[in-house]
Amino acid sequence: MRKKVLLLGSTGSIGTSALKVAQDLPDRMEIVGLAACRSSEQLLAQARETGVKHIALTDDDAAAAATPQLPAGVTLHRGPNALVDLVNACDADMVLVAIVGTAGLAPTLAAIERGMSLAVASKEILVMAGEAVMNAASRMKVDVLPVDSEHNAIFQCLEGHAHSQIRRILLTASGGPFRNLPADQLAGVTVAQALKHPTWTMGRKITIDSSTLFNKGLEMIEARWLFDVPMSQIEVVVHPQSIVHSMVEFVDNSVIAQLSHSDMCFPIQYAVTWPDRVANTLPPLDFAQLGSLTFEKPRTADFPALDLARHAGDTGGTLPAVLNAANEVAVEAFLTERISFPKIWQTVERVMNAHQTISHPTLEAIIDADAWARQEAAR
Repeated sequence: MRKKVLLLGSTGSIGTSALKVAQDLPDRMEIVGLAACRSSEQLLAQARETGVKHIALTDDDAAAAATPQLPAGVTLHRGPNALVDLVNACDADMVLVAIVGTAGLAPTLAAIERGMSLAVASKEILVMAGEAVMNAASRMKVDVLPVDSEHNAIFQCLEGHAHSQIRRILLTASGGPFRNLPADQLAGVTVAQALKHPTWTMGRKITIDSSTLFNKGLEMIEARWLFDVPMSQIEVVVHPQSIVHSMVEFVDNSVIAQLSHSDMCFPIQYAVTWPDRVANTLPPLDFAQLGSLTFEKPRTADFPALDLARHAGDTGGTLPAVLNAANEVAVEAFLTERISFPKIWQTVERVMNAHQTISHPTLEAIIDADAWARQEAAR
């Protein structure tokens, strides 16, 4: 079955990988809409290449610059509601959400209400509003398919197994560039050093999150909602080679893992073609060449992000949204060299400690908590 896919975040690393998958599998995937924030030139080039009729730019200046260059027959959606307008304008089977931050929440909910299946690559959506999103998806009988390599791996490992058979979900982490750096040297970490990920090529924000392990902390909360398990059943193990993308341990002590090269085209393809497996041009694994795969415990004392995320996930309510928002502000402050590397998690912890959590919040309460946390983190 050929799926019509609306791609939110088409100019980022996930988006460009999704376009590669569409080129590789034209009989299974058709791009029907594209959205970006500021990269107008790249978005216009993608529109010409894919032949879509609807695109969106959320940045006003970028939209103004793009308007005179629109290809014939292409509608540009712009402004604060651009992504929701794009969702409502496109005849799509699936929306692939690959937007960093909170901007993907409103279009995600709009897509669910239209009965479109979701391929989720944006951790923040389920971290902020996992309860609301999964409840809405259940009500509308919409599939929510994970695109993150780790969650996609877990999804594959769980197929054919009853929920009651799960003992532990094991999220693998590369450990980031500072896996072996002594704790007393973390305060001297530079932006350039933190942006040198040992395995993956990603955007700046998610690369910093990988170096602090907040990326893995957000994934723990995301897994809690995607797979309906308590935080106590989710653990992190460091796997520097990034070949085993995650594992599930079952009640009989058997473990099933999903392995592939570190290429986001693998999980994107599976999300789009599920439940089918389709031949492609991606490279297979050569186990003899790989040699060895290693695993170790994360250094939670030196990288407290995992414990902060576990606390937020256990507490629930508005606290995960607060953790996420405070982290976004702190990461931006680090990227602009206004704070030191350890100050990222120190800021997040202080903001979390100052927050009065609201249980089972409305979307309005989640948005308010997000705004409060950004102000508090900035202060």
